[in-house]
Amino acid sequence: MADSSDKLWTALSSPRRFTLIAGPCVIENEKICVKVAESLQKTCERLGITYVFKASYDKANRTSRKSFRGPGLDAGLETLAKVRAESGVPVLTDVHTEAQAAIASETVDVLQIPAFLCRQTDLIEAAVLTGRIVNLKKGQFLSPSEMGQVVRKAVEAGGKKILVTERGTTFGYHNLVADMRSIPMMRRFGFPVIFDATHSVQLPGGGGNRSSGQREFAPVLARAAVAAGAEGVFIETHPDPDRALSDGPNMIPLAEMPRLLKTLLKIRAAVD
Repeated sequence: MADSSDKLWTALSSPRRFTLIAGPCVIENEKICVKVAESLQKTCERLGITYVFKASYDKANRTSRKSFRGPGLDAGLETLAKVRAESGVPVLTDVHTEAQAAIASETVDVLQIPAFLCRQTDLIEAAVLTGRIVNLKKGQFLSPSEMGQVVRKAVEAGGKKILVTERGTTFGYHNLVADMRSIPMMRRFGFPVIFDATHSVQLPGGGGNRSSGQREFAPVLARAAVAAGAEGVFIETHPDPDRALSDGPNMIPLAEMPRLLKTLLKIRAAVD
């Protein structure tokens, strides 16, 4: 997979390309994942966007122990492999331990360090050492400048294929705020900056035993982020978000994605 990873990195790091990382929050079943991947692949190919499918095999940080976490590592990676094979798109998933990073790297193109774990030095180093592209999500408890130390850990471990993703900052109880100054600030680290539009409108713990969200504001923040210089967007999407098993309140309906992506490309063209 090394050659394909290098080819993907060339596209992700090209200033001429726009990137979309998108998919359902968690792997619910193979059918939904393939449907989302194939739909977005067609749209992105038509629009000239570099697309990476995203889904988690385990949501280890759910608010309640009773919440659906996903199929687990082995079954989840099997599904991601099928998505990759059937749709032809590269795939991304998050990892939580050094052992998971090594195992997942045999299947996926991009390893993601979750926001809550972005300061875990051993995990970052393990992900980098696989040779895969690594997406570092900024912790909601960090300032943009502090994220520079996270990037430095990855670089000092030998990382050269790195994405940095903004996902909002904790603002009081059950709320996040997206500071668009973070995008130009983090671009100074020398790697592409992605904006996570859907987690930025999450209301952590806002549903009592689950997180809530305000999906109507996700397109607003995505537009602002592109205007601020983000090289791409991270969006969780689902054919029917209201029936999704995780993060439904902040996910964008799959049917609305083509229109949003066209708008983002227009904004990008206007500010280039």
